[in-house]
Amino acid sequence: MSNEKLTFLDCTLRDGGYYNDWDFEPGLVERYLDAMSSAGVDVIEMGLRTLRQEGFRGAYAYTSDEFLSGLPIPETVNVGVMVNASELVGHGNIAQRLSPLFPAACQDSPVDLVRIACHVHEFEEALEASHWLKDRGYRVGFNLMQIADRSQVEVEALARAAASYPLDVLYFADSMGSMDPEQTGRIVTWLRNHWHGALGIHTHDNLGMALQNTLAALENGVTWADATVTGMGRGPGNARTEELAIEVAHRRREPVSLVPLMKVVRQDFRPMQERFGWGTNPFYYLAGKYGIHPTYIQEMLGDSRYSEEDVLAVIEHLRINGGKKFSFDTLDTARHFYGSSRGGTWSPSERLKDREVMLLGTGPGVARYRNAIESYIRRYQPVVIALNTQAEVSSELIDLRVACHPVRLLADCQAHTALPQPLITPWSVLTDDLRQALSGKDILDFGLWVEQGTFEFDKTSCTLPTSLVVAYALAITASGDASRVLMAGFDGYSADDPRTQEMRELLAQYTNTPGARELLAVTPTRHELPVRSIFSM
Repeated sequence: MSNEKLTFLDCTLRDGGYYNDWDFEPGLVERYLDAMSSAGVDVIEMGLRTLRQEGFRGAYAYTSDEFLSGLPIPETVNVGVMVNASELVGHGNIAQRLSPLFPAACQDSPVDLVRIACHVHEFEEALEASHWLKDRGYRVGFNLMQIADRSQVEVEALARAAASYPLDVLYFADSMGSMDPEQTGRIVTWLRNHWHGALGIHTHDNLGMALQNTLAALENGVTWADATVTGMGRGPGNARTEELAIEVAHRRREPVSLVPLMKVVRQDFRPMQERFGWGTNPFYYLAGKYGIHPTYIQEMLGDSRYSEEDVLAVIEHLRINGGKKFSFDTLDTARHFYGSSRGGTWSPSERLKDREVMLLGTGPGVARYRNAIESYIRRYQPVVIALNTQAEVSSELIDLRVACHPVRLLADCQAHTALPQPLITPWSVLTDDLRQALSGKDILDFGLWVEQGTFEFDKTSCTLPTSLVVAYALAITASGDASRVLMAGFDGYSADDPRTQEMRELLAQYTNTPGARELLAVTPTRHELPVRSIFSM
């Protein structure tokens, strides 16, 4: 490790703000500031400075001089803020973009350090900001993001460019959380071939190695290190301040008090972590392993419409198609995970024309009213279609099964091969591995295409607004000209669950589409469906 003074930077209020819109409660911030001073933190990055005004963001998204001046910031720490390079480059004169963000010179501002976060393609243009900021008296740092998958030639070129500008520290960030200590040391070596100033590291914890990578960087001569309390930060979070503080104190051979930090962890940050759910898990681990932006995982885990199967399907899609840059459009496309051909060879009318169909959903209503459902089936002989591997009704009473999610199918392969009913599925979009796993199964290939806002029922395929299996099943009944559809086990969700609105829109689109069949719920439901008690039938 270098003998140069180690700088310990905490960026909880900046990186953690991605969870709560940078809207931290004042009492928490006071306790946090005291804890940082006691734990030996040198620089507190208080938040962002942004020109964006859409939507609500709390004070720590703007960290104005006036706001910062009203906070009880300890004298033992310096104040930093971060600017995203995307707000500076490609908009004309960089100085004109910086002027409203930093209206005062450093001597008249609470801010000492300005860090600029850059993607590789923004770096060289954004470096121009360093001259303007240094002329105003600020210390300047640049954070290079997504550097892990860059070649030695590319990394050295970036270091060479940085060497021509007056930076106080050059950071590299393990944005995808995919690095290991060996790769960390290798990148430090490449940067050092042309950059001889202070180096810093900011790590993510996808693989559970944020602290190990930080320590490896310190052993290789890095002298600035970031962390956040409990790792609070986008996706799986970062190296944890409470752990790095111990390591820094050991290297400095200086005593620190961790009592205020442990108190603020217990009182403030653990409850927030339970609420927002940052921290690594197998989904973040896979994202780190495949170089996928962690915000994809964060968004899906915060949206109850995404099942475990959905999350895994998106990860697999992004592994193949690339997911280093987050995009809501990409997320929506990945969620559907379907091929470019509707396909389809089986016509549902062969089995369903003019027949009553009973769909068995996955809600608890099927088990609760099983006796009545089975009695109705035996008496009136509807065509019974079960979603996925629903098994609450006697197997001999189920005629067909329907499934359309590739990852769910893969998870259920063994069950499907053991079940006696033919399986309706969009065979043409399934992977070779999945087809092999289902070999020997009686497959009814009904094609599927996903297109937002669209329901269409064709002879051997359908177009749906969503990949939900219930939408696929309803399309099958419409394409098959069923007389009507009885729905059992579609219990619904709470009013504030996003799936409630999704189903409301889905059912409205279906019923307004020419060819839709009459729907009738026969067990209790929260969905907007006509209801008739199975007992009255």
